[in-house]
Amino acid sequence: MIFADPPYFLSNGGITCHAGKMVKVDKGDWDQSQGAELNHEFNREWLQRCQQVLKPNGTIWITGTHHVIFSIGYAMQQLGYKILNDIVWQKPNPPPNLSCRYFTHATETVLWAAKNSASKHYFNYDLMREANDGKQMKTVWTFTAPGRGEKTFGKHPTQKPLALVERCLLAATPENALVLDPFLGSGTTAIACLRQRRQCVGIELDPAFIQLSIDRIQAEQPDGEPIVSAVA
Repeated sequence: MIFADPPYFLSNGGITCHAGKMVKVDKGDWDQSQGAELNHEFNREWLQRCQQVLKPNGTIWITGTHHVIFSIGYAMQQLGYKILNDIVWQKPNPPPNLSCRYFTHATETVLWAAKNSASKHYFNYDLMREANDGKQMKTVWTFTAPGRGEKTFGKHPTQKPLALVERCLLAATPENALVLDPFLGSGTTAIACLRQRRQCVGIELDPAFIQLSIDRIQAEQPDGEPIVSAVA
């Protein structure tokens, strides 16, 4: 399985609310838009590489807002992925819209797709139904943003809730499955894999975020042997 949280291309001079204050949306150079064509070219390229390493019955989960998710969905169709579901991640505690000219942004999309139309994807239907009080789980999931406990060792500007990633893992993989995160960030996918007894390979360019991931992973098993190996 692959869990991918790619750049949303949001850092282009806008504003948002953080801790009750107006701040600029500036997550880093990696989040700056290069224009619709180049953004789409980037999405198609990394999706193609992910598709190459997926096993025949493997699946991929991808998060995004409207800034990027339509490009990703189109690229997936171009490459022959089979889109299984589009999940709506509802946030009960979104930051307010300071301009008062739009509805408050309170959702993100999570696409779930198989490698291609011939894939026989794994789905832990019974567990998902059990987690939903015996009813079929729907495609609207409610999770709060990561709390302080998930940011003990530092912060990442696009960090996803551990509970969200864990649900994706439990739904789409058996124990000991190998999971790839091509945009590891703060290491949330690795933590989720460790807690749910999956294996994880993560890719990250920023040395600071690599160290943040290592610190978080090591804290999960402080008395044991090293459980993480980083390669520059």
